[in-house]
Amino acid sequence: MKKLPILLIPFLAFTFRAEPLQISWKRLTDVQFTRKLNKELGMHFLYPAFGPSVNALQGKEISIRGYMIPVDENDNIYVISAKPMAACFFCGGAGPESIMELQFRKKKQRFRTDEVLTVRGRLVLNASDIDHLNYILKDAEVID
Repeated sequence: MKKLPILLIPFLAFTFRAEPLQISWKRLTDVQFTRKLNKELGMHFLYPAFGPSVNALQGKEISIRGYMIPVDENDNIYVISAKPMAACFFCGGAGPESIMELQFRKKKQRFRTDEVLTVRGRLVLNASDIDHLNYILKDAEVID
């Protein structure tokens, strides 16, 4: 077996961060919701069954463009939405597939309501934890 030159070994150990897969909000509509009773809370919630095109994104590095919506600026809790705040899921103008929870890599970010930005991170699909949204972007960061 041929040996690699010593100078090349450190270069091979260096890993490049791949470009994220750009997705649209339309792709995230491949989901069906079922209204079910959460016995612990005694309330009905919409539980998702993700379709194949969404399931294929689980754990992948993605980017998406949307409207920033502050949930709790003091605790750095933001979502990104397909629609501005006046028409977003929280105001009854869209479905739960139109918002994504952002869990930032850097703490204490500040954004204006309805500021249009592109974010990247690792997409996690959440079908059962009612304390979080169905789409969660982990290690999120703004890329423009």
